[in-house]
Amino acid sequence: MTLDDEVFEHTPDPDNPGWNHWNLKDQTLFNGAVMGKLITRPEGEKCRLRMFPERRHENLQGIIHGAVTLSLIDISMFTTMHVVGSGNAGPSVTLELSTQFVGGGDPKRPLDAVTEIVRETGRMLFLRGQVVQDDDVVASYSGIVRKMKPRA
Repeated sequence: MTLDDEVFEHTPDPDNPGWNHWNLKDQTLFNGAVMGKLITRPEGEKCRLRMFPERRHENLQGIIHGAVTLSLIDISMFTTMHVVGSGNAGPSVTLELSTQFVGGGDPKRPLDAVTEIVRETGRMLFLRGQVVQDDDVVASYSGIVRKMKPRA
């Protein structure tokens, strides 16, 4: 059993066939308390992480707040490591995240981060992807994650 298995619920989502939950078992931590329900599925060598925007995710303009989009991207890098990479994403940390916002997120539609691994080494993971709503691109990104060993 990995740390991911201990702290994440990633069982099939009966409300969304073909998708799995990607939720912390402790819903008082950031992912659950701020982001709400997250689901994921592999798509070939990519991983799609979906959130369901709520009113609390909107900014004053009535679009999805940029911080929510950045959070989805950050979480997606770890989800991708787990779903299509080497596995245990729990003890790892984000080293770098570069994001280009290219459109506003519609709070009435699910928001997806579609991420692929560019390269994975023993300690590093290089990723890139896009945040999309159907065919609309909200952001493009690339990032680096450092894989850490679990604390004793």
